[in-house]
Formats: sequence, C-alpha cells, structure tokens
Amino acid sequence: MRIIIVDAVGSGSEGRHATIDVIGCGPRTVAGVLEKLGFEFDLKPYYSVLRDPSLLNGFDILMVSAMSVDMPTVRRIRKLWSRVNDGLTVIGGPIASDPYEALIKAEFDVAFIGEAEKSLSEFLTKLRFSGDLDFLKDISGLAYRIGSEMVVNPLRPFMSRVELNSFKPSVKVIRNYWGYYACRIYVEAVRGCSNFRRTKIQLPDGRKCNDCGKCYTGPLSDRYYCPLNIPPGCGYCSVPSLFGPSRSRSIESIVDEIKGLIEVGCRRFILGASDFLDYGRDLLVEPEPLTDPSNPPPNIGAIEELLDRVKSLEREFGVRIFVSIENVKPSLVEESVAKVLGRYLHGTPVSIGIETGSEFHSIALGRPSTPHQAVKAIKILRRYGLIPYAYFIHGLPGQNVNVAIETSRVMDEAVRAGAEKITLYRFTPLPMSAFADFPKAPPSFSNEASRIIASKANELNSKLKGKWVGLILDAFIVEAFPGVRGVVAYPFMHGPVIFIENSSFASKFIGKVVKVKVVKVVSDRALSGIVLEA
Repeated sequence: MRIIIVDAVGSGSEGRHATIDVIGCGPRTVAGVLEKLGFEFDLKPYYSVLRDPSLLNGFDILMVSAMSVDMPTVRRIRKLWSRVNDGLTVIGGPIASDPYEALIKAEFDVAFIGEAEKSLSEFLTKLRFSGDLDFLKDISGLAYRIGSEMVVNPLRPFMSRVELNSFKPSVKVIRNYWGYYACRIYVEAVRGCSNFRRTKIQLPDGRKCNDCGKCYTGPLSDRYYCPLNIPPGCGYCSVPSLFGPSRSRSIESIVDEIKGLIEVGCRRFILGASDFLDYGRDLLVEPEPLTDPSNPPPNIGAIEELLDRVKSLEREFGVRIFVSIENVKPSLVEESVAKVLGRYLHGTPVSIGIETGSEFHSIALGRPSTPHQAVKAIKILRRYGLIPYAYFIHGLPGQNVNVAIETSRVMDEAVRAGAEKITLYRFTPLPMSAFADFPKAPPSFSNEASRIIASKANELNSKLKGKWVGLILDAFIVEAFPGVRGVVAYPFMHGPVIFIENSSFASKFIGKVVKVKVVKVVSDRALSGIVLEA
C-alpha cells in the first residue's frame, strides 16, 4: 500500500510564486505519522505534481493537505489522480474543516478534521488489516463520503501535551521542496490558541453574546463551553475550534527537529505558533487548559531556554542559521519578554495582529487585545531590535466607514511606532469559526469602508518598500520557481523575494549566500536587485 502526500497548502489558484520560500509543518507532520507506522510513501509539493502528473503513478492512496483558499488547486490534483487510478483519496488541513467542501465539492473520500495524528494513525492501522472501509464509522475526527452521501463523525478530543510530543514531523521529505535549503521552514512550537473569548457581534442565525462572563472568569476548563454555542476565539478565526487551547511542544522535540533539518542543509527556521508568547504558559496552569489569552503572563524562563537551545545549534554545527517567530499577541508583550526576544531574535520579523483600528470593534470581534495595546507592543518590540509587521483585515462583520477611518489612523500609528510592513487581508469566512456563515467580503474597491483601509495600506507600503532601495543584503541565490526563467534571491534575515537582474553572473552562486544590492521596487511583494559578490 503506497501513499503519496501532496502539499497544496498556500497554492491558491495560480500558486504563491512570491512566497514559495515558505514550507509549512502540517504535511511534514503527516509524513512523520507514516514514517512511524512504517508505510511506503512519498511527499511532493503541488507545483511538482501539476508540472509532472506522472509523479502520481504507482501509488494506491492520495493524501492532500490544503487550506480553504486552495480549492482550485486541490480540484486539479484530484482530477489528475482520477486519470491514474481509482485509489482512495484523503484530504486534511484547514480545508477539511468544511466536510462538504472537502468531500463533495473536491470529491475526496475521507477528510480529517483538525488535529489528525491520532485519527490518521488509527485509520492507517485499520486500513492495513481491513478488506473494506466499514471501520470509518468508528474513528473520531474524520468525515467520509459514501456515494453522494456524507458522514461526519464526532471530533476527537484535543491531544495532551504529552501526546503531542509523541509525534515527530518528518525531516527527510524536506528535500522534495524546491530550493528547500533557502526556504523558511516552519517548526511547530505551540499548537492551538489561548484566546477562548467570544465575539459579541450577532451571528447570522441570531445568536449573540449575552455577557454571561464565562469567557473571562472562573475555571479555565469552563471556558471551553459557551451557553449559546458560539465558537471560541476571534470571530474570524477557527484555530481554537480546530486545534484547541495552546499546548507547547517540548524543547527537546523542537531542537531535535531543527537539528535534523540542519543536517540535510536547511538554514532558515520559523518557530510556528498562533502566539509564540504562549510557549510554556500552558505549563503554568496545568492541569487546567490554557484558555486565557492574557493571564498568566509569558513564561520567560521557558521562552529563553528554548531560544538559547535553538541558537546554540549554530555553535554545535558551525553554521549560520536564521531563527524567527511567527506571531505574538499584543496583550502579552511586555518589556521583560521583549528584552529576551531581542537578545536572540534581533533583526528578525514578528507579526502583530491588529485587524481593526476601532477599540469597540476589536472587543466586539472577540480579540484579546485592543489597537492601542498593539501599537504599544510594536513600539516595545522595535525598541529591542525586532521588525514588527502589522496585520489588518478589511470587510469584517461590523465594519463601517467610522471603523475604517479609525483603522486608517491606527495604520499610521503602527508605522510611526516601527511597523515595517502593513499586511491587509480580505475577510473570508472560515468553517468552524464564529463568522463561518457570514458572506465573504467584497473586493476593497467595491466597498467605501474597505477602500479607505486598502488605500491607506497601499500608501504606507509604497513608502516602506522604498526604504529597501540601495540596501545591500545577505541573500540566498536560488533557481527561479519552476516555469520561471532566471534566478531569485531570498534575504537571509527577512524581506521580499528579490528578482535578480544580472542572473547569468548570479547563477554561479546558486545555493550560496551572497551580497545583493536592491535597485528597485517591483511590487508590494517583490524587489529587483543585482548580485555584487559571493
């Protein structure tokens, strides 16, 4: 029984050419389960399969990992598979949180919802020794299709921290990705989210928070449950529903994974978490779950020990590595923790979610922090040498022109405070989030409030991008994304993709870190530059 895993995460409809240097941890985690069980398998990124469908030949089971926005690519892969054989098809990742989308629209046979390791292990073990699929009805955390009918089993309880550490993501499959040696490799540090507050905006079916207070007070375990069954977390986010409260991987498991990745040639790592400052906070409240986004404060000892152990790998291996963190909640940013982050992560980016500039709107969304706290956090982090990126969303439920004006103002404040980039998303309802049944926001140009927000973001980013021109950076030289001629460079520390103008000279340095001078801004996601020297 041979299995092929296709990583379609972030593929969208046409691929993510400007951010292809990111490799997530989900598909590698699935590969780790297969390694643990001794299955024969391979993993391929979506772009390899789309360019060469013959890579699907010789396999009995197709497994695809994807997000909701990746549906066009997922459907293409499914059609390619149907031309090869009628073998079993399995889908997982955030896209599977809507079983109808995954099973009926994408036409897969089985979908794994949320945390998949234990359910996948049980599924594969039973499949190995079973002549049919009758056992599917007994496995929690999955949905499956029988003809045009769909069956959704109960969700599996979230894994404990000990169970989480018993699964090891695969290292060897990293070589299957384009330019893996220069890519930013996500290594999971924390799973889940500690924000179990709820939105106060009335939902399409009439549900509305009655301010019972259970989200804010009382035992942490009680915050799992809402009397009105409103999903936890920021209204637009599905992480708490899908992956539960924050749980930290052990320092040993994280360090061992990075060691293995260094040994195969990787040099750039992101410690993934919906909030890195949740790392070790779960240890402070055990055996209760970490369902409070602000209390207790950060576990500075655990954070410092983890970062120290990871950075010590430079000395152990005698190589230079880049380490950064993904996101932090403003409500947890304080001088003492910023000082630690600055000591180990100086000059690296960190994402700060602001989403809206209205204090009232922020609370109504269920956010754990206000715009004022976010701007303050940006100032603190910048003071200690980190590079904050500020994130916003246009078209959110509750948005109006007044909210947009306030958001535009806060964008200015964020940049003055030290934010180096404004990232703006369009609201898209996510399955299993509180806002799942709201309509997708219209394009920014067709809505007055969203137009105000998008215009300000474009204005600020144009100015911020201009600061890159003339800079000389250390950057990896990599062959251009498959199907594109020439070479590109990825800044070793942080920054947009750089399209190299003197590509014939630069091609001699593929796989090496060289000096690159930025000569112009190409777009909001890319720069142009020349290679100066090795």
